[in-house]
Amino acid sequence: MEISPVLTTLPLFRGIPAEDLSGLPALADARERRCRKGELLLRRGEKTARLGLVLSGTVHIVREDFWGGREIVGLAGAGDVFAEAYALSGEPLEVSVLAASDVTALLLAPPPLSATRAEAPGESRFMANLLSLLAQKNLQLTRKMRHMARRTTREKLLSYLSAQALLAGGPEFDIPLDRQQLADFLAVDRSAMSAALGKLRTEGVLEFRKNHFRLLERKEL
Repeated sequence: MEISPVLTTLPLFRGIPAEDLSGLPALADARERRCRKGELLLRRGEKTARLGLVLSGTVHIVREDFWGGREIVGLAGAGDVFAEAYALSGEPLEVSVLAASDVTALLLAPPPLSATRAEAPGESRFMANLLSLLAQKNLQLTRKMRHMARRTTREKLLSYLSAQALLAGGPEFDIPLDRQQLADFLAVDRSAMSAALGKLRTEGVLEFRKNHFRLLERKEL
């Protein structure tokens, strides 16, 4: 495929010279995928030998139960990878990958974990970058579990919003989720979550409009 200068700026290809990118087997055999909002890129139960790299848009990693209940277990935006653990392990997907907006993605076959080839010097850096991204995903999952461990919807919301404020470096920030998506992410009932948000606003703990939030001075929470 044609190597775009944009690729050299993405975390997956960090440190790989542009001249080595053209010889990278994962890119030589890359498949571009375009999906409209709401379409599935990958479906639970399938096997995939390819990991996904988001070039534009956002995808949600979704887990569904037997009755169709849905939980958003992860997000991937431009420059992020998805399904990498399944591509490397060969295990069937336990989640689905859903386009949360119009999405363009590359599907890449990673080199074997056992060895890299001298004639493709970018492979070692590619795998090092991929393992770094896997470690970051593990940290994100740990942070999510911290929110989920809270007992009430109110406590889960406060834990999540506090973490977002810390990431933003201030009390005012946008979140990448609408109300239903936030409820799915925290595995809570949407109406109960909306009631909790309304109560927190009445108590002067926070202000919000759509996905924009502002945390106020600390109250007795």
